Amino acid sequence: MAVITEFGRRSGIFGEHNFKYVLIAPAVFVLLFIGLYPILYSLMVSFQNVSIMSVDYSWAGLANYSRLFSDGRLWKSILHTAVITAIALPLEFAFGLLLALLILKKIPFQRLFVGLLIVPAVLSPVVVGATWRLMFDDRFGPINAVIRMLVDERFSLPWTINPNWVYPALMITEIWEWTPFMFLMLYAALSNVDRSLQEAAEIDGAGYWSILFRISLPLVWPIIAIALIIRALDLVRIFDIVWILTRGGPGSLTETISVYIYHRGFQQFDTSYTGAMVFLIVIILSIIIIYALRRMGVAR
Repeated sequence: MAVITEFGRRSGIFGEHNFKYVLIAPAVFVLLFIGLYPILYSLMVSFQNVSIMSVDYSWAGLANYSRLFSDGRLWKSILHTAVITAIALPLEFAFGLLLALLILKKIPFQRLFVGLLIVPAVLSPVVVGATWRLMFDDRFGPINAVIRMLVDERFSLPWTINPNWVYPALMITEIWEWTPFMFLMLYAALSNVDRSLQEAAEIDGAGYWSILFRISLPLVWPIIAIALIIRALDLVRIFDIVWILTRGGPGSLTETISVYIYHRGFQQFDTSYTGAMVFLIVIILSIIIIYALRRMGVAR
């Protein structure tokens, strides 16, 4: 009898070996439901003719997907998103690394400086976008006020409406908000590098930059890779700052994929086509993430 009880305790659904899985099962179910249901619903809708104005569940086949390849505005929005990501991500990493190296030097008022640095990262992107929109204003914005003091009283730059200056305005805003995130990740990682390895390299005659690029950064590469992937995904889905600053303008010059999806789904009410776009982006992002993880050595 004792043997049977022991066997049941170990092998039943609530047995010792399965109990840990039973505990996490509800959380896994909720996460899968929240994460997968919107994607599956978008996939289902993309094969129908649904719009907010009229609900038509008739089968549309691949009609919505065929429209993707002839939609020039969609591919331009993907290009705009790629340009923003390609410019902002390296600059955020570079500035974050420089700030982390500066703080590691134990400068005066270090804690105060770190506290001020992380303020932009905790602000809402809507607040950041609205703040910088005011700062870029060509009439009473402080940036143009300084430019007029240095150049000419009648001179001003229409940052958010001039095609030549709208991307610099977006880059400044995005980099200002998210460089602190890269700083925190790099600072935390570099602070935990084994000091004995660096001291051994110094004894062997290695310089500061040689130690940094050949010892410190390679040791924390997995953390750097994860930080870069997180920020790249954030940049791919950038919406708030672009919408507040430019609403995708002038024209559609800064229209990112998120802005375009919002435009088609909630201004033109083209729900089924929006679902097709969403599923296309999910596929593209999944491929990019898997490729990046493998290339960076984070996943095998």
